[in-house]
Amino acid sequence: MFFHSTRGKDHDKSFASILMQGLAEDGGLFMPDYWPQVDLEEVKSKKSFLEVAKCVVPLFTGSSFSKQETIDILDSAWHDFEHKDLIKITDLNSVSVLELFHGPTAAFKDFGLQLAAAFFNKVLEEENKTAIVLGATSGDTGSAAIDACKSYKRITSFIMLPNGNMSAVQRRQMSTINADNVFALRINGTFDDCQDLVKLAFKTRDFLKPNQYLLAVNSINWTRIIGQICYYFYAYNQLNIKGEPSFSIPTGNFGNVFACYSAHKMGLPVNKICVAVNKNDILHRFFTENDYSKKMVHDTLSPSMDISVASNFERLVYDFFLERNGEKCADMFDHFPNSPIVLSDAVWQKKDSLFSSSKVEDLNTKQIINKIYKSYGYILDPHTAVAADEAFKKSNADNHFIILATAHPAKFPKVYEELQIKLSSLPKGLHDLEKKKEYLHTFNANYNDIKDFIKLNN
Repeated sequence: MFFHSTRGKDHDKSFASILMQGLAEDGGLFMPDYWPQVDLEEVKSKKSFLEVAKCVVPLFTGSSFSKQETIDILDSAWHDFEHKDLIKITDLNSVSVLELFHGPTAAFKDFGLQLAAAFFNKVLEEENKTAIVLGATSGDTGSAAIDACKSYKRITSFIMLPNGNMSAVQRRQMSTINADNVFALRINGTFDDCQDLVKLAFKTRDFLKPNQYLLAVNSINWTRIIGQICYYFYAYNQLNIKGEPSFSIPTGNFGNVFACYSAHKMGLPVNKICVAVNKNDILHRFFTENDYSKKMVHDTLSPSMDISVASNFERLVYDFFLERNGEKCADMFDHFPNSPIVLSDAVWQKKDSLFSSSKVEDLNTKQIINKIYKSYGYILDPHTAVAADEAFKKSNADNHFIILATAHPAKFPKVYEELQIKLSSLPKGLHDLEKKKEYLHTFNANYNDIKDFIKLNN
């Protein structure tokens, strides 16, 4: 299996090279040369998430690692999960909730980032090199990246977070880590400002030591997508008796949605993929109005979804709508966001075969949380609540919906204080966070200042 860019100029790449490169040289995102097929009967026969993952991950890694090497990495990749099988599935009558928040940072990002970190370390050991991990986070990516990488001494992490709409729990998960290879950088600006700084850093790379990698941990890195593909097949493994499912997915950067689409292309039966967003509705506008244009970011109760541009959306445009035409994809995204992306009507209408979308604003989010709690005694986090709205409206005996629960409610305590809902327990990783000392480094959105700090601590 080799990989190529969505924009056509960067191709014939091995798994290890795209793992360590992250973004393609032409500005595009890496894609597999073809969609490998998963044996569904084999998946159904497996007893655990890890066994399911061993059916999926080696399909992408063969250009760099033997199947046994990949399996050895998988055996050690996922750690410190509180649930014995990493994922719990809760049925609420007509829908199933895929609980992806039982990892050490209480968010789904642990799956993709722990896998990526394990592969990073394998390559660094083989090549006797070091790396800088540089990322931007709107909530959960940063803490998951820090946790995944902190034990690997060849990796130093610099994670940028906006000095704005982020729960205190989310911030403290990053800022209370006292390790000499971890740095939380608070930026006076938005998530988009953080993302722009990361993109500039990857373009210039003027702070790296010789023989040192700069690694991407945002979901542009294909290895994160692989980790997320695994739990869709696990859902099939556990719930296949319910027939061809639909998935309702809360999304910001579109990585989880694209992972679901990828699983479908690899043989997973899927009825519909519902793209669920909050007030930041660029994806909903695309799926309902054929309008993919950048607008101002709004702060919401579901901060991990507060984005103006969904990075992984380029992958879907390239593969699903443009049928892998790299030249057309490059023309669209090279001119975006100055020019909005608008497809021809005939091409855009393809969406109806697989996708739908929904938009839920804060008031409705609270109402959904309250309703589900009163009906089932079950507490949804604000992101999961956004996805639950559509699922409960449309799920029935012939169209079973699976909701992706992407974060533990305890990460957003203020929401439940307002609703007078008592959280009965805290994940281990959130215990005593408020008592721990914070190690935050605050900057204006100035690249030179940040570059100097990285050089000083590299």
